Amino acid sequence: MNMLPPTAASTTLVYDAVILSDLHLGSDNCQAKHLCEFLERIEDGRLRTARLILNGDVFDSIDFRRLKKTHWKVLSLIRKLSDQIDIIWLCGNHDGSADIVSHLLGTRVEDEHTLASGPHQVLILHGHRFDEFLDAHPILTLVSDMVYYLLLRVDRTHRVARLAKKSSKTFLRCAQKIEERSREYARGKGCTVVCCGHTHQAISDPSQDVHYFNSGCWTELPCTYLTVRDGRIELQAFEPEVELLAAEPATLITRPMLWTGAAVFPTPVAVPE
Repeated sequence: MNMLPPTAASTTLVYDAVILSDLHLGSDNCQAKHLCEFLERIEDGRLRTARLILNGDVFDSIDFRRLKKTHWKVLSLIRKLSDQIDIIWLCGNHDGSADIVSHLLGTRVEDEHTLASGPHQVLILHGHRFDEFLDAHPILTLVSDMVYYLLLRVDRTHRVARLAKKSSKTFLRCAQKIEERSREYARGKGCTVVCCGHTHQAISDPSQDVHYFNSGCWTELPCTYLTVRDGRIELQAFEPEVELLAAEPATLITRPMLWTGAAVFPTPVAVPE
């Protein structure tokens, strides 16, 4: 994996787009404090981008009673940013009615979005439409989600949840199917890059004619996102200025377990032991 150290020049870059997915506001595992810090960096210009693309599952459900104070702060920051930059909300399977989302935040809501960047046409969509297991087994999907979120809660390092996904043949088959079908769909639309979410599996794989990226999620550590600039798509790990788990022993992880391809990080990522 290539590691990019932070430089003074990196703070002056203006990205064509920053892509987040799977925030799951309303979930106990949502890393809302990290999200607030990330959005504040965009607001004050430390992270400069022409547009912010929220690639699905911003909400865990449409039961807004589950939103905590920090979750409402995330929504407030998104609304404030919509006055500064273009914000596009792409529908995910957890988000509910697009009309509600659009009214709540004043953002544009689409099913998918195509972005021209450098020599590439970049297709961005959540990816749940290619999840056959989700449609065929809704109850098993719900139970699996509950177990996954429980693992995230009992293990603050999130290693157990990542290991469970890596060990699940059903999950890996579904994730692979989503990758294959999204590539095929993008190819049919004349796009050379496709960016998805949904699987919570951060991936950077430019190995085929259609490059595949997945922005990961903001319910596991490290939280991840994609940046797009002049046709270059990079998978980034968010590093908070004040590490919330700094009091615990940490080790540097150079390659998270579930990742494939050449993920690009601005700095090494500290994950508690």
